[in-house]
Amino acid sequence: MFLLRSAFWLTLAFVFLAPKGADPGADLQRAASEIRAVALEQGSKVVTHQLLSTDCATLECVGGKAVLAGFTDSQISPSSNSTMQELQTAPVPFPRPRPDRMG
Repeated sequence: MFLLRSAFWLTLAFVFLAPKGADPGADLQRAASEIRAVALEQGSKVVTHQLLSTDCATLECVGGKAVLAGFTDSQISPSSNSTMQELQTAPVPFPRPRPDRMG
């Protein structure tokens, strides 16, 4: 009985939540990567604009703005063809070994 109820509710959820009118040949991965690229580009522009519009009185702040202004869009947003493994630059941290006194 549990399996029948589960199958019924899963089927009902699929009927209501399944994308309707979508082209079966649509490339969802390409569309998602395009949306991601646009979102990263727009987000980086907003952040850069906000940071560059602040007033500075110290040399550190002016230097930080110069570095930020020299940071190109190609460095901010990754290419759409790169995978997560290619984007990862820092090595994975491993926990420190246990001290000898702990066994």
